[in-house]
Amino acid sequence: MADSLGDRAQWLHSYVTDDKLYCVYIADDESTVLEHGNSAASPLDTTARVRRTIDPATGE
Repeated sequence: MADSLGDRAQWLHSYVTDDKLYCVYIADDESTVLEHGNSAASPLDTTARVRRTIDPATGE
């Protein structure tokens, strides 16, 4: 089913900690991310929108 979402959701990468998995997506909206995650047998229980990215180049 994840393939049927086409360009509405693109999984970029994930961060793995001792007790959680954080997946980074580019998606049309929250419901698309939830649909994609749940169809990939990785149930999602929370999402958060990234409002801004900061790094050494943008930190000044």
